[in-house]
Amino acid sequence: MKPIISVRNLSKKYIIGENIHGRGARTFRDIFDYKTKRLFRRGVKRSKEDKTLWALKDVSFDVDQGEVVGIIGRNGAGKSTLLKVLSRITEPTEGKVTIRGRVASLLEVGTGFSGELTGRENIFLNGCILGMKKTEIKKKFDEIVAFAEVEKFIDTPVKRYSSGMYVRLAFAVAAHLEPEILLVDEVLAVGDVTFQKKSMRKMREVSGAGRTVLFVSHNMLLIRTMCTRCILLRNGVLAASSEPGIVIDTYLATHREERLFRTIQERDHVYGVSKVRVEDIAFVDDSGAVLQEVLYHQPIRVQVHLRVISHIPAGKFSLSVMTAEGVRVFITHSLESDDEYHEFEPGRYLVEATLTNILKSGDYKIEFGGHQLPSALSICAVLDALYFHVSDQGYTPQDRLPFCNHSGIVDGQSLWTITSLEHTENGL
Repeated sequence: MKPIISVRNLSKKYIIGENIHGRGARTFRDIFDYKTKRLFRRGVKRSKEDKTLWALKDVSFDVDQGEVVGIIGRNGAGKSTLLKVLSRITEPTEGKVTIRGRVASLLEVGTGFSGELTGRENIFLNGCILGMKKTEIKKKFDEIVAFAEVEKFIDTPVKRYSSGMYVRLAFAVAAHLEPEILLVDEVLAVGDVTFQKKSMRKMREVSGAGRTVLFVSHNMLLIRTMCTRCILLRNGVLAASSEPGIVIDTYLATHREERLFRTIQERDHVYGVSKVRVEDIAFVDDSGAVLQEVLYHQPIRVQVHLRVISHIPAGKFSLSVMTAEGVRVFITHSLESDDEYHEFEPGRYLVEATLTNILKSGDYKIEFGGHQLPSALSICAVLDALYFHVSDQGYTPQDRLPFCNHSGIVDGQSLWTITSLEHTENGL
């Protein structure tokens, strides 16, 4: 049986800085923008190599019917470009893609729908694009609207929808109109947690019905539990394709040391409201030396250097410890040591936290955040502040706590009592 998706030597090249409408511009504004940028670029010499970006390079793989394939990799690895090529939104520069079946895609907010049309009209339009008859679409219509939870707004133009409403309807349409292939980017992160869980259940139903799903996600736990196979892209090149556990472990191990030594400016997902700037964050030992890993049951000491830009009358900071796959282990905050809110004047501060290490051997990450109280306004957040490894090297089973085993994430402690009710009842 032939694969439902066949990709051979696929490459996609972009020219950095070039206006995509430079040739065949569609409007006067396109032409004006393109000509103006060329005018200001005159005199600036750039090599062709400097202008060229290969988002994908010589990628080949097959996907069989009914497979659920996760696509992972760092930002800029080529994941979204691959889905756009498979969706026929983007033409490949080189190579060939063969698709045997109807494709429904949900890649980013704003694609797939016409903003001027109502939700109802867009449902029928998308069904027609997929080659469905009007009677087939009508049978699915009520189910789609109920799933998306947009009953009150179904006859409103979708340009007036919130991003959450838009994504809910777009996913409902893509999943319910029975395509043979469903392509989903991490756009589902826009929705609330309840809808995300409902979407995951629906994707399992879709794959269980023999249809094929490809989706991009940074949630390693989701990839591990949902997918039958995983593809790793690195700088546009196919680095691995195997069962999810093997590929995820390869991905995390490859980038562990690189992530350990990234400066705070190089880390992704640094947020705030211009009140606090995080300048550095690191694991340290008692002497203040930066650590690359933490030993089993060694306390975790985190130092954060930050600059307060404007006065904060009452604030607190928090650390979340998570597995490398995104499962939250626990959270701690500055109020645990001092239940008084701290007032911060503009200036530089050193924030230190020492955490009891109950973690098993493995890879973890820390998220750092700050809030102004009592409104809980976020004043800073670094979502991938630190990645670290807990090592049990040098420990023997006898060194570990007697109640520990090798399963789970943490070494929990508990107190047990065993009372013989038989002896109690007999008065013994």
